[in-house]
Amino acid sequence: MADMGLEAFRFSISWSRLIPNGRGPVNPKGLLFYKNLIKELRSHGIEPHVTLYHYDLPQSLEDDYGGWINRKIIEDFTAFADVCFREFGEDVKLWTTINEATIFAIASYGEGIKFGHCTPTKFTNCSTGNSCTETYIAGHNMLLAHASASNLYKLKYKSKQRGSVGFSIFAFGLSPYTNSKDDEIATQRAKAFLFGWMLKPLVFGDYPDEMKRTLGSRLPVFSEDESEQVKDSSDFIGIIHYTTVYVTNRPSPSIFPISTNKVFFEDMGAYIISTGNSSSTEFDFTPWGLESVLDYLKQSYNNPPIYILENGRPMEHDSMLQDTPRVEYIQAYIGAVLNAIRNGSDTRAYFVWSLVDLYEIVGGYKLSFGMYHVNFSDPGLKRSPKLSASWYTGFLNGTIDVAFQLISNFSGSSSL
Repeated sequence: MADMGLEAFRFSISWSRLIPNGRGPVNPKGLLFYKNLIKELRSHGIEPHVTLYHYDLPQSLEDDYGGWINRKIIEDFTAFADVCFREFGEDVKLWTTINEATIFAIASYGEGIKFGHCTPTKFTNCSTGNSCTETYIAGHNMLLAHASASNLYKLKYKSKQRGSVGFSIFAFGLSPYTNSKDDEIATQRAKAFLFGWMLKPLVFGDYPDEMKRTLGSRLPVFSEDESEQVKDSSDFIGIIHYTTVYVTNRPSPSIFPISTNKVFFEDMGAYIISTGNSSSTEFDFTPWGLESVLDYLKQSYNNPPIYILENGRPMEHDSMLQDTPRVEYIQAYIGAVLNAIRNGSDTRAYFVWSLVDLYEIVGGYKLSFGMYHVNFSDPGLKRSPKLSASWYTGFLNGTIDVAFQLISNFSGSSSL
């Protein structure tokens, strides 16, 4: 990282690694591991940007009360966050509470993809769940847990540590499939469900009217106090973006390639046509989609500070180090970010996914996003720089003359 010239590194703290039972005693070995990592980053001038929750719910909390569908998670998550703020906050100034909460709620509490809950049917592997309600209950509790942790930080730590706490969503680029009025209206509904679901409470204190009208009693309700707690509880919005999709008013295959329960998208009343997905090497190349997301957030949500926490391109994992398509992808998307900043977006950072090849939640080890190749057959897990690593190093140190003079004009933090 230091040789590449990285200014920041984003990583997640495993709740189970730090507090194995989800609550109670802290694991001293887990604590030491993260302290050493953070100190090492700092010693090389690399800013740690920490995500507190990246899907790894301690099993005991699932067994005890079903995880995110129970309000008990709010107290337990806040206690976990308190440990992290106390132990690491002197060196960590950027905290994201929950990783891409929108897709996490949709996939894990409505689709049962890889893990989680969904309505049990002969077509699903779920043993428990209710896709019609639990997606929204889980999302509601995520917002409340985030607000609780964020408010704790402001009351107990911010004056001394002077850090920031944010919340992240998965942000598809959304574009009408045709220029018909129906497809334009469907795209607006999709934006309400995929952006407004989490962002409107964080910025304005309540869910979008479109969701309230459609879902009725299936959508949880914020009390007046809860609305005040959630509103303005995020110092920044974390954006995870890989792909742009087209939205139509007519039935079309779901974005999720292994989807079996499409309740959320039926509720949304709009149909998604994917131009590619992160479990495939057939990946879209639509940098204007990211630019449109940043512009939409500027226009619709009071131009919040934006941290782009993930952006990158998957390729088949093999020994080929000339990953030219990845270089072209990263360069084009950084250009899109620059355009958005020039147009007034308060975008402050850009993180590439990922530094090294790793286990992907959908693609496993078959696909990789890494700029460094990892030989998983080698006992030492040998790492070799790909072309993208060399290009990104040159981009960061200014030796590569990037189109649109990206280096001299990009005001955000170009980091991994």
